[in-house]
Amino acid sequence: MTDETAVLSPSAVGPERPAAEGGGRSRPGQVWRSRRYRWDLRWSPYAFVAPFFLFFAAFGLFPLLYTGWASLHQVELTDPDSMTWVGLRNFTRLWDDEFFWNALRNTVTIGLLSTVPQLAIALGLAHLLNYRLRGSAFFRVAVLTPYATSVAAATLVFVLLFGRDYGMVNWALSAVGLDAVDWQNGTFASQFAVSTIVIWRWTGYNALIYLAAMQAVPAELYESAALDGASRFQQFLHVTVPSLRPTIFFTCVVSTIGATQLFGEPLLFNGGAGATGGSDHQFQTLGLYLYEQGWVNLHLGRASAIAWAMFLILLLIAGAARLLGGRKETR
Repeated sequence: MTDETAVLSPSAVGPERPAAEGGGRSRPGQVWRSRRYRWDLRWSPYAFVAPFFLFFAAFGLFPLLYTGWASLHQVELTDPDSMTWVGLRNFTRLWDDEFFWNALRNTVTIGLLSTVPQLAIALGLAHLLNYRLRGSAFFRVAVLTPYATSVAAATLVFVLLFGRDYGMVNWALSAVGLDAVDWQNGTFASQFAVSTIVIWRWTGYNALIYLAAMQAVPAELYESAALDGASRFQQFLHVTVPSLRPTIFFTCVVSTIGATQLFGEPLLFNGGAGATGGSDHQFQTLGLYLYEQGWVNLHLGRASAIAWAMFLILLLIAGAARLLGGRKETR
């Protein structure tokens, strides 16, 4: 057989395939299945995430936009359908409102008193839990117990602890020769007492976040530090803390946002005062002042303006944190 016949031979090209039934055309069922597969591949991800966007639009975006619209009107809780356009008057009134600035100062003070000790204690607890301990799982669950406790229950217990006449804290102070403190009526004392509730509830939560980050630190770094003669405390300062900088930065931002929105603890700390935050508004936060204007004084327009002022403050905090974080990454 010559080379030309070998090239032209059908056996050299391959076996001849039979033509598809129906003149090579696909069946209608095959076309429909192929089209449905393409639709499923393209639109299924959107269907899976659609419930989140629906709930966010109903319970997040719509209230935010409606609150912004209400902040530009004079509207009362007794007649929410009757709105009178006032423009930015609700916001300009906040600038001259001494109670708003008092609530802002109290929020900052309570935020500092609760956030700094809280994160410092959480970092120390995480460092202890990071070592191999007997019953470590029990201790990890135990530090998370305050976070799972109801805000109302925790605050009522702390109200008893900080009682002026029969509180355990004043009993301990008198045992060491110190005078009793009026925790609910003093300015700094009441703010400190409210801060202890926040510290008690959130320290364990942040400790577990730090613990998870510590367990991701390579063990080789600790081994190298130990070979260089570093003690455990030196390893903590020079290995653990630098490795946890992004996590520490994250918890600082989240704790600051939580402190700005503080509401339940100061509301229940002095039940008789209600939303006023004490007889002299000494521990009234922005959340309490918003509640007082909207649901006690029935001024929904002013309450909406306060809510948007808090939102703008949180945006400033987030922007400053992002700018600070970007500078640290570039170093």
